[in-house]
Amino acid sequence: MLARYPNLIAFSALTIILALLPLALGNNYQISVLNFIGLNTILTVGLALLMGYAGQVSLGHAVFYGLGGYGAGILAQRTGLPPFATIVGAAIITGLIALLLGIPLLRLRGHYLAVATLGLNVIFLLIATNETDLTGGPNGLAMPTELALGGFTFDTDLKFYFLIWLVTLALLALSLNIVNSRIGRAFRAIHSSEIAAETLGVNTARLKLQVLVLSSMYASIAGSLYAYWIGIVSPSDFSINFSIELVVMVAIGGLASVWGAIFGAAAVTLLIELLRNFLPHLLRGASGEQQIIAFGILLVLIMVLMPEGLTTGTLKYIRKWREKNQVNSQP
Repeated sequence: MLARYPNLIAFSALTIILALLPLALGNNYQISVLNFIGLNTILTVGLALLMGYAGQVSLGHAVFYGLGGYGAGILAQRTGLPPFATIVGAAIITGLIALLLGIPLLRLRGHYLAVATLGLNVIFLLIATNETDLTGGPNGLAMPTELALGGFTFDTDLKFYFLIWLVTLALLALSLNIVNSRIGRAFRAIHSSEIAAETLGVNTARLKLQVLVLSSMYASIAGSLYAYWIGIVSPSDFSINFSIELVVMVAIGGLASVWGAIFGAAAVTLLIELLRNFLPHLLRGASGEQQIIAFGILLVLIMVLMPEGLTTGTLKYIRKWREKNQVNSQP
């Protein structure tokens, strides 16, 4: 009976683990790393829907992450809205911007779309750096208030841990429902062949816009949560390097795998923390461009050796190995 609901079992197990995990952790640093994994999971799940299921390449997804962070901060400063209202408002504004940008951008395909989204990231960084009256420029934009709901204030890493992962689980559940629905099947059809999908009556242009808007709103929510948690956002938080890291997370987790997004986000986040804390001599001599090259090489290797992603590809190889052993073991 339970075998018929693998997603429900996995979701329940993940919820229990996340609820108990803080009890086993010893300090705030470990909690903060888990917070980053949660935020990156939100970003990676949204990007997996866009790239893995709908087949639309984005190398500038940090733009929508930044729009969420800056959007929440600017709304809080200029309008005086409650914190959670600024998060919702920033997500709506980001979705509208993604809709307007997506109309011309999604006419492009393949490498042209990848280059165009990369250019968006460059433009966003220039605006965030130079529009000092709006964004605070290179010094960043400080959040005017703490995140609070009623009389409860999220003022510790542990409180943000539960909030971030609650939002992550909610968006994960939404994504699982989407990919297992008729819309999810339409996304996979578009990924396989847009022409074939159109002949079957799928409105590819509309669906591509919808998944871009949804993915951008995921990123915006993550950006707003990050802004309130850290207390300040700056252009360096939304660099091209970070956009490339997100693509690597999706590739490692499996392009068309919602569950793999968690693994990919955790693996890359922990790897970066490992390099930053235990191998500083490797990073001291490495520029940002060299780090981008390193992530690019890793991405190319994964795409060549395991086009379906590291997680999905590994499971596929294990399945083939088991089938081969079963055949060889038969008399």
